[in-house]
Order: sequence, then structure tokens, then C-alpha cells
Amino acid sequence: MLMPSQGVRILVATKPVDFRKGHDGLAALVQSALAEDPFTGTVFVFRAKRGDRMKILFWDGSGLVMTYKRLEDSGFVWPSIRDGAMTLNRSQFEALFAGLDWRRVRSLEVRRPAVAE
Repeated sequence: MLMPSQGVRILVATKPVDFRKGHDGLAALVQSALAEDPFTGTVFVFRAKRGDRMKILFWDGSGLVMTYKRLEDSGFVWPSIRDGAMTLNRSQFEALFAGLDWRRVRSLEVRRPAVAE
């Protein structure tokens, strides 16, 4: 999987979705349930009722890209189920995608230098 670049917005839909949905169905869900635009480059992560599956949807500038992943021996660590979506940073997303507990990942908050030394 191509990991999102730094600074890309990553949203996780916290409510399970019907995994029979494809590109268009998930894009419609982004618009209706999450009130977001699926064509902005934001990475949208969806979970199935079974916690061992995820779908990822994003616009790459020329079309919608959908990725599907199933863990074989365990399940993903998902946020609690509620309406809406939550934001993950890139490090947390990479941990989630790898099947790790993303809640234990903290990114370093580094202030950008004003000038080079």
C-alpha cells in the first residue's frame, strides 16, 4: 500500500459500513454520513462489522483508489463505535494499518525552524 504523505488528512469512519460497497458507494457514504468531499485527497478509512477488515478510499487526482485489507490471525484496534469520524495522524494510521494499537503511538511535535543554522 502506498502510505499517505505527511500532511495528508486521514479520517476513520467510526461506525461499521457495509463492505459490499465499492468506490462509488463509499464515496456517497463520505458525502452523506461524514459530510466530507471524497475528491479532496483526504484518506478515508472504513471498518467492517468484523473487526479484521478495512477499506481505504482516497482521490489521487485522476480517480478514486480503494484498498482492502484483512488481517488473518487478529483484528484491527478500532475506535469506539459512534456516528461520525475521527482524525488520525500518519504514524497512528501506519500502526492501524499494520494491525498495531494506534492509541499507543504519539508523533513528535517539532516546531519548524525559522532559519537554517
